[in-house]
Amino acid sequence: MIAQTYGRLTALTQRIPEDLIALVARLGVAGVFFQSARTKVDGLIHITDGTYTLFREEYHLPLIPPDLAAHLATYAEHLFSILLVLGLFTRASALAFLGMTLVIEIFVYPDAWPTHLSWAGLLIYLIARGGGRFALDRLLRLD
Repeated sequence: MIAQTYGRLTALTQRIPEDLIALVARLGVAGVFFQSARTKVDGLIHITDGTYTLFREEYHLPLIPPDLAAHLATYAEHLFSILLVLGLFTRASALAFLGMTLVIEIFVYPDAWPTHLSWAGLLIYLIARGGGRFALDRLLRLD
């Protein structure tokens, strides 16, 4: 009885289109990073003093000056989030966010690995499978 019910459930879940999974993954990851980006700016894209302070005092990144890191991270979070929503250059955007996730995990918040692992799972899916049918990549034949 349990095995039969589980078998039916499994068959039903296998009908979920991969294109829908890719769309949800793109929107989910883009939402996380875009919201983060918006906390770093006021107005359209003016980086706040608080952002510079965060990069100077809390986000101790190696090899890159804090003010430059603040600009690069903020602009990247905005740009790659928008690209993921559009499904344009999906694999490259997901790869960039995976790199950012690794930097955040290693140098900024190493104890937040469960959160970062959940982001990585979605990003690896997008890198491997692309943005799906509901992406500009597919329309423009970039995928």
